Amino acid sequence: MTDQHWKNRDVISIHDFSREDIETVLHEAAGIVPNPDLLRGRVMASLFFEPSTRTQLSFASACERLVGQVIGFSSGEVSSKAKGETLADTIRMVEGYSDVIVVRHPLEGSARLAADTADIPVINAGDGANQHPTQTLLDLFTMEKFSGKIDGLSVGMVGDLRYGRTVHSLATALTRFKRIKLRLISPPTLRMPPSVLRELEGKIEYAEQEELDLTGLDVVYVTRIQKERFPDIEEYEKVKGTYVINAEVAQQLSPTAIILHPLPRVDEIHPEVDALPQAKYFEQAKAGIPVRMALLKLLLLGEDR
Repeated sequence: MTDQHWKNRDVISIHDFSREDIETVLHEAAGIVPNPDLLRGRVMASLFFEPSTRTQLSFASACERLVGQVIGFSSGEVSSKAKGETLADTIRMVEGYSDVIVVRHPLEGSARLAADTADIPVINAGDGANQHPTQTLLDLFTMEKFSGKIDGLSVGMVGDLRYGRTVHSLATALTRFKRIKLRLISPPTLRMPPSVLRELEGKIEYAEQEELDLTGLDVVYVTRIQKERFPDIEEYEKVKGTYVINAEVAQQLSPTAIILHPLPRVDEIHPEVDALPQAKYFEQAKAGIPVRMALLKLLLLGEDR
């Protein structure tokens, strides 16, 4: 793959990533280390119009470990959005101050608009219930690290599959790999959207179910039922707490299986699970550092550096 393939590229959707692209990021992440010269003099703009802990802080940490600088904000209320400025105008202004833009926004399609507006790389850190591509890359990095492979895995996705952008992106990414089996566990009202299921057809063997059956799975990917995504709070009240992974439920898993969660959790994974060998969600969160370091390096310097 040429240097130009990566340099100045946008990261908006996992749809834009081939298997080779994914493997390039995972390979770079596996070998990357803090470097005092790699991004010296480069500036990353961190524009978070929606709350974030892991994504925002890990992007900042990744940039600073490569000695880049970080500017930005963590709420739309402290930006000129509060004065009525459009997202497009914000992006036009910020690209003059930075070399790469990381943006999280509650509206689907906002990251694509930002990328169409800016001439510098834009990274989607989550646009509503749509996509979260860098989360998917660190999810795959974690799966490969602890399972030793991605091809041939049996993966269960549990919880909010309707509004969960992390599972939408991950399901799409898994179509790039071979012999994947996918078990989609959710309440009927929170099933995986038909648009995502259509992507799986002919590529991944999948089954939908309500029962919390984790037997035979290599990876259990648990998601929070997201109160903030529900247009009707009464509908949320009907499904909250539907699934809880506790030590008893975890006994269904083999010793080599892993439990993942994009975090934050509420009540869907009991704290007693944290001590189990299958619990890898905090390791998963840590993986955001090398994966995002790798992406910043690729987008700003290219693959050959």
